[in-house]
Amino acid sequence: MAHVAACPFDFSEQLDFDPSLGRLMTDGPVSRIRLPYGEAEAWLVTTFEGVRQVTTDPRFSRAAIVGRDYPRMTPEPIVSPESLNVMDPPRSTRLRHAAARAFTQSGVKRMTPAIEHVAHRLVDEMVEQGPPADLALSLSAQLPNHTICALLDVPDADRPLMLRHTQQMLATAPEARQAAAAAKQHLRAYFTTLVAERRKEGGDDLITTMAACEPGEEPLSDDELAVLALTLILSGNDTATCQISNIAYTLLTRPELLDLLRSRPGRLPRMLDELLRHIPFRKGVGIPRVALEDVKVEGVLIRAGDFVHVSYLAANRDPEVFPDPDALDVDRASHPHMTFGWGGHHCIASTFAMAEIGTAIEVLFTRLPGLRLAVPAKDVRWDTRTIRRFPLELPVTW
Repeated sequence: MAHVAACPFDFSEQLDFDPSLGRLMTDGPVSRIRLPYGEAEAWLVTTFEGVRQVTTDPRFSRAAIVGRDYPRMTPEPIVSPESLNVMDPPRSTRLRHAAARAFTQSGVKRMTPAIEHVAHRLVDEMVEQGPPADLALSLSAQLPNHTICALLDVPDADRPLMLRHTQQMLATAPEARQAAAAAKQHLRAYFTTLVAERRKEGGDDLITTMAACEPGEEPLSDDELAVLALTLILSGNDTATCQISNIAYTLLTRPELLDLLRSRPGRLPRMLDELLRHIPFRKGVGIPRVALEDVKVEGVLIRAGDFVHVSYLAANRDPEVFPDPDALDVDRASHPHMTFGWGGHHCIASTFAMAEIGTAIEVLFTRLPGLRLAVPAKDVRWDTRTIRRFPLELPVTW
């Protein structure tokens, strides 16, 4: 019988790597774990190759978790049963194709000037109010929320509500379950109404784009569109929001990196890629899969019906793929990392998120060349109540 490790995955000290996850990686490529919520234990796969196998092998199913109290980090499941994130091909392929139409390289390139405009406006507001400012509130939370809401054409008055509800859905405390369920229900109802309006009136927005179908395609239903919009608003307020603050914090506490960026701004894309690989922007794990038959992963037999989690954080620190993986090395040889997932559930909007992050960092450090922390690094307060890793407040001055 495999040893079962209790894994609260609640480590939130700055951006240090979770030592409990580090120990699991040392113990072996596949471990048996118990998470804070859910009916059963699960396997956890931590190597790059093992994660690649699980996320690309059709014998591991996301859809099979629907209707089950699956092992997870949050008291209320984040995803709806109809969500793209709990579908398998070929059903998921149709929805991913609809959403991906807006996030092509050329599509994101067309959106970049609008992202730049918002970033400059937010920095203008920081400058107008004068230092010190809370970068997490003034830029990191506002830019991704504004841009995804603009894509969905959510009215300005409703945008703060979008941000608040998505934050509630990511909470990990047991007492947060009711608020998380209510937030998910509210967003579902909100987008159901919005989809009906767009069906009737049309528009130049992402919901209308996703509703349109190419010849021979089956159109998305109102329910499918509403859940897809909910998924996008949740994703849009997750990775980029965390990583703008995390990357700014890392640069402001690593003078050698900031000096390099200021002297060679052309290095920013490569630097961002390594920062994204290195920074643990969330805690623990996400949505599991279920083995549909007996499968061996990294030499370990996983039985049909078992839950299987993967750790993208651990895969990003696999020494077989990233030599000296705990070092933040901006000269590291380029290799794909797993910050935006892998396989059939790789983030559809990763190119868009990269545009947001890159634009925010470039505008911030170009406009405010004297930017620095307004408090000692040890006094920065970190999120301890959700699955994310990011500073609740990031006081800066210039």
